Amino acid sequence: MRELRFNVFGTLVTITGAPGAWQAFYPGSDGKRRPADFIVPHDISEDGLLEYLADLFHEDATPRRPNVLRLA
Repeated sequence: MRELRFNVFGTLVTITGAPGAWQAFYPGSDGKRRPADFIVPHDISEDGLLEYLADLFHEDATPRRPNVLRLA
């Protein structure tokens, strides 16, 4: 299962799965993760995840955290 990590305006988000079956989580500092309070639509491609997250959470942007970043 593929696992993608993003910094969404300062909040870490992990998305697992594949197009059509994405699951979103918030990783904890203890290595555990909890389900995110949003869904990723089935028609979002892997390349479209960053733009989707930016559109969904654009109100959380600040001058210090103006971007959504995909993490390695």
